[in-house]
Amino acid sequence: MGKLTVGALRAVLVVVFVGTVFVQAGMVWALVAKPADGALPLTPLRVIVILGMVSVQVAVVCVGRLVTMVRRGTVFSHAAFRYVDGVIGAIVSAALVWFAVTALNAPGQRDDPGVSVIMAGIGVAILGVALIVLVLRMLLAQAVARDVEAAQMQAELDEVI
Repeated sequence: MGKLTVGALRAVLVVVFVGTVFVQAGMVWALVAKPADGALPLTPLRVIVILGMVSVQVAVVCVGRLVTMVRRGTVFSHAAFRYVDGVIGAIVSAALVWFAVTALNAPGQRDDPGVSVIMAGIGVAILGVALIVLVLRMLLAQAVARDVEAAQMQAELDEVI
């Protein structure tokens, strides 16, 4: 991975992280502030947004650590699994948060239930992304196993020579 690519990705990750912190701060402020007269009670939705931003932040931190490992050439190690597992967990939690938003939105969609079906489909698609990352984790596990096997074979070859 080139320095420009790593730098660009890190810049994007920082912007996303700062943006999610800003959104969380706004939602916490909205929770503690006194609602205006006649305003809708959006407390459950605000709490869900805060939790959703936490899942994004976990994914951003894990991807950032993985990018660092790629840059150092240490990504094919057992240490990378905890970060990949963190990304998978963050994606699954984001899907659960999305399903909660869908459930909160469903009563208002009685005239047009297709919106709730589409939203549920988006939640299933988010879970599909988690499955894709899980498959990539399995590929990483195979690569780490082959790397360990190659190191053992190299050690045996060094003994013979």
